[in-house]
Amino acid sequence: MSDSEDIERIRERKREKLAERTGAPDEPIHVEGADHLAELLGKHGVALVDFYADWCGPCKMLAPTVAEIAAETDAAVLKVDIDAHQDLAAEYQVQGVPTVYLFDDGEISDRMVGVQDKPTLLEKVQAVR
Repeated sequence: MSDSEDIERIRERKREKLAERTGAPDEPIHVEGADHLAELLGKHGVALVDFYADWCGPCKMLAPTVAEIAAETDAAVLKVDIDAHQDLAAEYQVQGVPTVYLFDDGEISDRMVGVQDKPTLLEKVQAVR
Protein backbone atom coordinates (compact mmCIF):
# COMPACT_ATOMS: atom_id res chain seq x y z
CA MET A 1 0.00 0.00 0.00
CA SER A 2 1.12 3.52 -0.68
CA ASP A 3 1.44 6.19 1.99
CA SER A 4 -1.62 8.02 0.64
CA GLU A 5 -3.72 4.83 0.87
CA ASP A 6 -2.51 4.27 4.43
CA ILE A 7 -3.34 7.83 5.37
CA GLU A 8 -6.80 7.59 3.83
CA ARG A 9 -7.47 4.29 5.64
CA ILE A 10 -6.44 5.89 8.95
CA ARG A 11 -8.66 8.91 8.29
CA GLU A 12 -11.60 6.65 7.51
CA ARG A 13 -11.15 4.74 10.78
CA LYS A 14 -10.95 8.02 12.70
CA ARG A 15 -14.14 9.28 11.03
CA GLU A 16 -15.94 6.04 11.92
CA LYS A 17 -14.82 6.21 15.56
CA LEU A 18 -15.77 9.87 15.77
CA ALA A 19 -19.21 9.20 14.30
CA GLU A 20 -19.76 6.39 16.81
CA ARG A 21 -18.76 8.66 19.68
CA THR A 22 -20.70 11.74 18.63
CA GLY A 23 -23.64 10.14 16.91
CA ALA A 24 -23.27 12.69 14.12
CA PRO A 25 -24.51 11.35 10.81
CA ASP A 26 -22.02 11.16 7.96
CA GLU A 27 -24.38 12.71 5.42
CA PRO A 28 -26.62 15.79 5.45
CA ILE A 29 -30.03 15.56 7.11
CA HIS A 30 -32.94 17.25 5.34
CA VAL A 31 -34.96 19.27 7.85
CA GLU A 32 -38.70 18.58 7.77
CA GLY A 33 -39.89 21.64 9.69
CA ALA A 34 -39.32 23.93 12.65
CA ASP A 35 -39.85 21.20 15.26
CA HIS A 36 -37.48 18.86 13.44
CA LEU A 37 -34.81 21.59 13.26
CA ALA A 38 -35.19 22.30 16.99
CA GLU A 39 -34.91 18.59 17.76
CA LEU A 40 -31.77 18.21 15.64
CA LEU A 41 -30.12 21.30 17.10
CA GLY A 42 -30.84 19.98 20.58
CA LYS A 43 -29.46 16.56 19.76
CA HIS A 44 -26.20 17.61 18.10
CA GLY A 45 -23.66 19.85 19.83
CA VAL A 46 -22.29 21.30 16.61
CA ALA A 47 -24.54 21.75 13.59
CA LEU A 48 -23.93 23.33 10.22
CA VAL A 49 -27.27 24.38 8.70
CA ASP A 50 -27.39 25.00 4.95
CA PHE A 51 -30.39 27.06 3.83
CA TYR A 52 -30.71 26.34 0.11
CA ALA A 53 -33.07 26.25 -2.87
CA ASP A 54 -33.23 23.64 -5.62
CA TRP A 55 -33.21 26.35 -8.31
CA CYS A 56 -30.09 28.07 -6.89
CA GLY A 57 -26.87 27.54 -8.86
CA PRO A 58 -24.54 28.54 -6.01
CA CYS A 59 -26.45 26.17 -3.70
CA LYS A 60 -25.74 23.33 -6.11
CA MET A 61 -22.06 24.31 -6.06
CA LEU A 62 -22.02 24.23 -2.25
CA ALA A 63 -23.88 20.92 -1.87
CA PRO A 64 -20.86 18.61 -2.39
CA THR A 65 -18.83 20.67 0.08
CA VAL A 66 -21.41 20.43 2.86
CA ALA A 67 -21.74 16.69 2.18
CA GLU A 68 -17.98 16.36 2.65
CA ILE A 69 -18.17 18.36 5.89
CA ALA A 70 -20.81 15.90 7.13
CA ALA A 71 -18.60 12.93 6.26
CA GLU A 72 -15.37 14.36 7.65
CA THR A 73 -16.35 16.14 10.86
CA ASP A 74 -18.31 15.50 14.02
CA ALA A 75 -20.75 18.26 13.12
CA ALA A 76 -24.27 17.41 12.04
CA VAL A 77 -25.01 18.96 8.66
CA LEU A 78 -28.61 20.00 8.19
CA LYS A 79 -30.22 21.20 4.99
CA VAL A 80 -33.25 23.51 4.94
CA ASP A 81 -35.11 23.99 1.64
CA ILE A 82 -36.21 27.63 1.81
CA ASP A 83 -39.08 27.07 -0.63
CA ALA A 84 -40.54 24.24 1.44
CA HIS A 85 -39.82 25.94 4.77
CA GLN A 86 -40.36 29.64 4.22
CA ASP A 87 -41.16 30.08 7.91
CA LEU A 88 -37.66 28.91 8.89
CA ALA A 89 -36.06 31.08 6.21
CA ALA A 90 -37.91 34.09 7.61
CA GLU A 91 -37.09 33.20 11.22
CA TYR A 92 -33.38 33.01 10.40
CA GLN A 93 -33.52 36.10 8.17
CA VAL A 94 -32.35 34.26 5.07
CA GLN A 95 -32.44 36.85 2.31
CA GLY A 96 -30.12 35.11 -0.13
CA VAL A 97 -29.07 31.55 -0.70
CA PRO A 98 -27.01 29.74 0.13
CA THR A 99 -26.92 30.93 3.72
CA VAL A 100 -25.07 28.73 6.20
CA TYR A 101 -25.44 28.92 9.95
CA LEU A 102 -23.11 27.28 12.44
CA PHE A 103 -24.68 26.30 15.76
CA ASP A 104 -22.92 25.38 18.99
CA ASP A 105 -25.20 23.72 21.56
CA GLY A 106 -28.26 25.19 19.87
CA GLU A 107 -26.89 28.76 19.79
CA ILE A 108 -25.88 30.56 16.61
CA SER A 109 -22.11 30.74 16.43
CA ASP A 110 -21.64 32.05 12.88
CA ARG A 111 -23.56 33.04 9.75
CA MET A 112 -22.17 32.93 6.21
CA VAL A 113 -23.90 34.04 3.03
CA GLY A 114 -22.87 32.75 -0.38
CA VAL A 115 -20.73 29.85 -1.46
CA GLN A 116 -18.04 28.99 1.08
CA ASP A 117 -14.96 26.93 0.36
CA LYS A 118 -14.29 23.72 2.23
CA PRO A 119 -11.23 24.95 4.19
CA THR A 120 -13.22 27.91 5.53
CA LEU A 121 -16.13 25.72 6.63
CA LEU A 122 -13.82 23.13 8.17
CA GLU A 123 -11.94 25.82 10.08
CA LYS A 124 -15.15 27.31 11.45
CA VAL A 125 -16.57 23.91 12.45
CA GLN A 126 -13.33 22.88 14.13
CA ALA A 127 -13.05 26.22 15.94
CA VAL A 128 -16.37 25.59 17.69
CA ARG A 129 -15.11 22.51 19.49
